[in-house]
Amino acid sequence: MTKLAAVVATAALALAACGSTSSAGGGTTTESGSPAATTSSAAALKVGLAYDIGGRGDKSFNDAAAAGLDKAKAELGVEIKELSATQGETDADKEARLTLLAQAGYNPVIAVGFLYGTALKNVSAKFPNTQFGIIDSTVDGATNVTGLVFAENEGSFLVGAAAALKSKSGNVGYIGGCLIPLLQKFEAGFTAGAKAVKPDIKVQVKYLSNPPDCKGFNDPAAGTETANGMYDAGADIIFAAAGGSGTGVFQSAKAKKALAIGVDSDQYQTAAADLQPVIMTSMLKRVDVAVFDFIKSFKDGAPLTGVQVFDLKKDGVGYSTSGGQVDDIATKLDEYKAKIVSGEIKVPAEPAK
Repeated sequence: MTKLAAVVATAALALAACGSTSSAGGGTTTESGSPAATTSSAAALKVGLAYDIGGRGDKSFNDAAAAGLDKAKAELGVEIKELSATQGETDADKEARLTLLAQAGYNPVIAVGFLYGTALKNVSAKFPNTQFGIIDSTVDGATNVTGLVFAENEGSFLVGAAAALKSKSGNVGYIGGCLIPLLQKFEAGFTAGAKAVKPDIKVQVKYLSNPPDCKGFNDPAAGTETANGMYDAGADIIFAAAGGSGTGVFQSAKAKKALAIGVDSDQYQTAAADLQPVIMTSMLKRVDVAVFDFIKSFKDGAPLTGVQVFDLKKDGVGYSTSGGQVDDIATKLDEYKAKIVSGEIKVPAEPAK
C-alpha cells in the first residue's frame, strides 16, 4: 500500500462520522468517489476546507480563511469540515487530505494556500464533478478549480505608504515568510508605497525561509531574530508578511520600542493585549471575503469559476485602522487608494531588479 493510500484509508475512518456522501446539492456519489451533478440546495451544502501550515489559530492567513468559513456556516447554514496541514508534510499528505474531503461528499472543497497547487492538480482530475477553490494559486487546465487570488501588491502599497509617513528614522523593513513570487508581490508593493512618500527611504528586506521548505511561515523565533537585526540596523517600522512568524516580529517590536505592521487579518484584533500597541496597522488580505463569496456562489446557484481576483477595487485588500495609529494619515492613504483604483498609480508586482 502506498503512503498516500495508507493515509487515505486511515483517515477515512475519522471522516466516516460526517454523514452521507451526498454532494453539495444532495446528488448521489459516483463509483469513483466523485459526487454527481449537484444543485444549489443550501440545506445540503457540505463545504470542506483544508488549511495551510499553522491552521486555524495562526492569527493571520488561516484565521482569515476560518472567518469566512464561520460566516458561511452562520449565515448560509452550510455543513463544514476542516482539516489542517502539518509542518514538513509532503504533497502526498496534501493530496490525501483533499481526497478525503472529496470522497466524503464535500463540494465545494477549498484549499488554503499555494502549497496545495500540485496536490490539487492531481485530486481535481480524479474528482471532475467536485468543484475546488484554491487560495493564492491557480491550476492550469482544471475547469473544476477556481483560483481565488489577490492584488497583494496594491494593499502592500498602502501600508508601505503608511510606514513612510510614520517613520521617524527614514528606515523601514519587510520580512517575508518564504522567498517565493507571491511574497515578492508584497515586497514590491510595500517598497513602492514607501518610496512614493519618501523616494530616499531605506527599505530593508529579509526572508525567513526558501522553497520548497517554507517553514518561515510558522517560526516566531526566526521572526524575532530577523526583526531584532532590522531594528538594530535603524528600522523603526517592519511589515511582517510571514503568517504565524509575525508574532515573533511583534515581540521584537515591543522589546525594541518600535512599530510593526501585520498581514492578512487585522492582527491588532487577534494579538495579545501587550502586543497591540506596537501593531500600527495590518495589510488586509480579505481571504475571509474570498472564502465566503465562493461558498455563497454555490448557494446562489452560480458558482464562481476560473480565476477570481480580489483587488482594491473589489475591497479584496486594504489596511486596518484598529488602535487608531493611522487615523491621522487615513485621508492620505485613501488618496493613494483612489489613484490605484483609477489606474493613475500602477503598482509593481515584482521587486525592482
